[in-house]
Amino acid sequence: MGVWKDMKSRFSIFGELWAFMRIRKKWWLGPIMIFLVLLGVLIVFTEGSALAPFIYALF
Repeated sequence: MGVWKDMKSRFSIFGELWAFMRIRKKWWLGPIMIFLVLLGVLIVFTEGSALAPFIYALF
């Protein structure tokens, strides 16, 4: 049961963020959060690959 409790607490941040955006009507935060998540995924997946020099050229 400890594993599920840890997973639940880990994903609760998304529920809290969704509740904040819904209650406070801060819908403009949605695209920012999606962009940051996608950028993080891109960095993680290209960390040790041959694509790294091309990714660095974008920035």
